Amino acid sequence: MAGRFSLFSKLSKTLENPSSSSPFLYFVSSPFSTSFLKTKTPKSLRKKRKPKPSARTTPVQSLPNTIPHFESILARDSHFRFVTRSRDFLSRQPERVLRLDDAGKLHRELGFPRGRKVTRSILRHPLLFEIYRHSDNKLWLGFTDLMEELLEEERRIVDSLELDRVNKVRKLLMMSANKRIPLNKIYHTRALFGIPDDFRDRVLKYPDYFRVAVDESDGRRVLELVNWDPLLAVSELEREFMISEDRVKKAFNFNVKHSKDLDLDDDDRRKLNLLNTLPLVSPYSDGSRLDLWSLEAEKYRVGLIHEFLNLTLEKRALIHHIVEFKEEFSLTRRTYEMLLRQPKTFYLAGTEMNWAVFLKDGYDENGMLKKKDPQVVFNEKLYRYAEMQKLEPGFGIERA
Repeated sequence: MAGRFSLFSKLSKTLENPSSSSPFLYFVSSPFSTSFLKTKTPKSLRKKRKPKPSARTTPVQSLPNTIPHFESILARDSHFRFVTRSRDFLSRQPERVLRLDDAGKLHRELGFPRGRKVTRSILRHPLLFEIYRHSDNKLWLGFTDLMEELLEEERRIVDSLELDRVNKVRKLLMMSANKRIPLNKIYHTRALFGIPDDFRDRVLKYPDYFRVAVDESDGRRVLELVNWDPLLAVSELEREFMISEDRVKKAFNFNVKHSKDLDLDDDDRRKLNLLNTLPLVSPYSDGSRLDLWSLEAEKYRVGLIHEFLNLTLEKRALIHHIVEFKEEFSLTRRTYEMLLRQPKTFYLAGTEMNWAVFLKDGYDENGMLKKKDPQVVFNEKLYRYAEMQKLEPGFGIERA
């Protein structure tokens, strides 16, 4: 009772003397308490924090060094991912059809965005893909008649290029450390070189070139080189050097005789400058015997990637395509830094997580391939059909 009286006594004195420094002053003089109010800033008024840099979105090239036409090629690949992956996947299915319910679960295999409906991607390409109801009353995904004709045209192209693809595989084997490559690695990168899906059956037709064996260490099936061909063991860079050197000698002899300066075209000057800054170490030599971090080993790896890209259809490859052969080609973890040191030869495009390497010598100043493989010409034709909503005049199918 006495304690309660003392408390009220102090309170009354405080009210009579506001200047008092008593702790009760603020409590009594404040018109209301704010303890129940929300003190967090509304989301709409908060300052937006800049997202942390991510390897998934950070460009591999700084803005001043960006070459738009190379970057646009990767954007085109992304745009047509559904077309290319669905074509490959459906082509391997029985009757080339797939239940729509199953298709909706295969975003990675068919190339449509995760969490999206597959029908959205299908309807973007009505000339190539169609949805129909089967006799089982289920919806199925399949090719249109036009797409079936296009695939038949592609098959004829693949058959006509078989010997060229055989030589590509032979050169890959000749560049590899032990002249052997696991079959699954070649299969995973087959589209890069224009190698057909059934190449594992086709190589059996060439026993003088290839032998299929089983790796005793891991049980994998490997493709081995049977015979070394010195005519194939010449890289494109070496061939250009020999051609340019021959032209220089002829120009030099002519101009000495006639007392004139050397008259080389821009292409020859560029090749000679490239060869002076990038000394030759043949990619067909045994790079596994070189000291891993020596200058000669780096020259070897640069020449090897140059030749590897030259064998591809579009003179370019994603990093995971190159890393697929890291054991066979004696590549190191510093491949990225090594390629950055050769900006005259290679261009790195894309993001830090998934970048691509372009062989600059394979393209003209407008970003167009200097030489187009028939498979590349067909792919470009397929993309044009993919963009159409209805068949336009002048577009037809080449028939045998």
